[in-house]
Amino acid sequence: MSKGLNFSTLVVAYYSSFNNYLLMKKIPYLVAILSTLLGCTHTPPTTFPEAALKDLLITASGETTTLQSVLEQHKGKTIFIDIWASWCPDCIYGIPKVKALQQTYKDVVYVFLSLDRGEAAWHHGIKKFNILGAHYYLPSGKKSALGDFVSINWIPRYMVVDRSGKIAVFKAVKADDKKLLQALKN
Repeated sequence: MSKGLNFSTLVVAYYSSFNNYLLMKKIPYLVAILSTLLGCTHTPPTTFPEAALKDLLITASGETTTLQSVLEQHKGKTIFIDIWASWCPDCIYGIPKVKALQQTYKDVVYVFLSLDRGEAAWHHGIKKFNILGAHYYLPSGKKSALGDFVSINWIPRYMVVDRSGKIAVFKAVKADDKKLLQALKN
């Protein structure tokens, strides 16, 4: 052995490097846990970005409009937004719950934004399921500015815009979600 290096020094160095190795293996887990915890505190947005407001929508009569125009048309009212598609089983399953909301909260404006694969399917779905409300087709679907903002990864997707024009509920996937019901009561 070289001068100044003895067995106990080697053992201490070995355990020290081994403990560092174990700690290094745990760091990715710690990072994942911290990201999850910190990610849960994300505050949902309360306003629509300009690009989403300017997104092109098609009315049931075939005219073009924007989300901004739809929101302005119902200014001062609570707006329930249902992002759906007629081919979506969960959307169809949720329709009776939405109809129950319409019976309970009659002063609320119900806006339906369709992600159907075409206008014919969209019109057919409205008629087939007898959905009452303001209907709009989103021709760019999930790839639109609104789709990006909302991060549509599942439909149906429900939102509530309050009387002041702020987004009160940014994300709900069930029509009987507690925070959604609370926002409709206010």
